[in-house]
Amino acid sequence: MPNKTIYVSDNDAELYRRAQEIAGGNLSAAISAALKRYVELEDAHKEGYDEITVRVGAGTGRKQRFVGILLGEWGAYTSKRVTVHRVYRSRSGKFVIQVTQSPDWTMGGGWRSYIGIGDQTWGYTQEESRLEVVDTLEELNGKIPPELFTMVSSTANEPAVEDLDI
Repeated sequence: MPNKTIYVSDNDAELYRRAQEIAGGNLSAAISAALKRYVELEDAHKEGYDEITVRVGAGTGRKQRFVGILLGEWGAYTSKRVTVHRVYRSRSGKFVIQVTQSPDWTMGGGWRSYIGIGDQTWGYTQEESRLEVVDTLEELNGKIPPELFTMVSSTANEPAVEDLDI
């Protein structure tokens, strides 16, 4: 494997030292990993995709990240909560469904609390969000509201970016 010499400015020396420390002493591995991620993201951006980070689970949950494009979003409200469905197309062509449900609100105090008379109490649970990945439009159908499926299916195969020669 050929050797490459990288010149590091004095201002960046601490950054390189920290990267080498994190990589277990192998600065080459750290640089290669960073360059790989950089190239993948820049190629995706040129194709019209974005890096998408979503929170999943209940409460603070955890974060999941992928490269994709938002195809559509649909919200529904009931007296107790809001549910939002989002559908993304990943760079690999799969469909990513994100379902987020708002806190479940419980009002106490009867009808007077709705118009601001008397003491008011309430309670709620933490927001929940989940991701599901499907390979095809056929698999997507039935997993999301029909109105959202109609919106998504009409644009699912369109390119993320269309270059115009004008």
